[in-house]
Amino acid sequence: MDFASTKYDVADAFAANELYQDNGWTDGLPIVPPTDALVRTFLEAARMAPGAVVAAEPVRRRRITAEKVAIAAVMAGCRPDYMPVVLAVIRALCDTGYGLHGVSASTGGSAPFIVVNGPIRNAIGMNATHNALANASRANATIGRTTRLIILNVLHGVPGGLDRSTLGHPGKFTYCVAEDEDGSPWTPLSVERGVPAGASAVTVLAAMAPHQVLNEWTTDPREILDTYVGAIRANMLTYSIWAGNYVMIIGRQNRDVFTAARWSKQDIREYVHERAWVQRGDWASVGKSAVVGKDPDRVHTALRTPDDLLVVSAGGPAGGFGAIIPPWLGAKSLAITTRIEEKP
Repeated sequence: MDFASTKYDVADAFAANELYQDNGWTDGLPIVPPTDALVRTFLEAARMAPGAVVAAEPVRRRRITAEKVAIAAVMAGCRPDYMPVVLAVIRALCDTGYGLHGVSASTGGSAPFIVVNGPIRNAIGMNATHNALANASRANATIGRTTRLIILNVLHGVPGGLDRSTLGHPGKFTYCVAEDEDGSPWTPLSVERGVPAGASAVTVLAAMAPHQVLNEWTTDPREILDTYVGAIRANMLTYSIWAGNYVMIIGRQNRDVFTAARWSKQDIREYVHERAWVQRGDWASVGKSAVVGKDPDRVHTALRTPDDLLVVSAGGPAGGFGAIIPPWLGAKSLAITTRIEEKP
């Protein structure tokens, strides 16, 4: 395997970290030095040659090769068997519907939110339960981090350069979860989005930070959903009014209420679509009267159709918690689902 990347001779792993930090090649966290041997191991796991093109960012036409993906995966702390997931994520990011250039350069500060479905999530030890959106799994953390390192080093999404985020959010370090298919009677997200049952897939959305909600004082599914809808309406008023893909993460305790009432994911989507809306005049209640305009009664819905809502089962067993994850800017970037290619 011949590599195109520049090689550096350093004394040890500490020196490698200092080199990468000094050159701005990391996200600020320590990296695993991508040695020749490690990069080869990751490429062998992916069954890909270094120069093979995984995908191309469609606006600037920057090609992302397998070599660069392997380097980023090593740096992030992945294991070689994570490579099929990482490759699927990169292909999803480069889908024109995702709009990678726009979301990477925006002042809005979104991050790629990744949901993994199918058998591979258990095979590589992904977490879908306790602390689901945080630090409970090496696979979750490092797969999500790999995307940031690729955006940084291959697409040059450097903060203050291409990346013009005003604030950003912690999901820009890593933002990845597996769906709790084993603890849910519902159809997995990937199957709802066209991937055959039993296959593995990733769904990627340019997303803002999660808004955690709590309602454990009712067994009425409608009342629980009204709490989630309240978080969606708050986002519409204080951030972006435009309709697009929202994610609803539902923890086990709330999920049990829906299950007992025989509510499906489709029932949830339809209820939320009917109720997650604001009038343009409502902007005045949050200090935005200057942008209300001449049509204060105009209704804005959070979702264009019920199918815009991505319902994901995840979280620990205790507590009536869930989360709403808003989109970057309505339908300017869409959720993309890509099947994971697992080679024997």
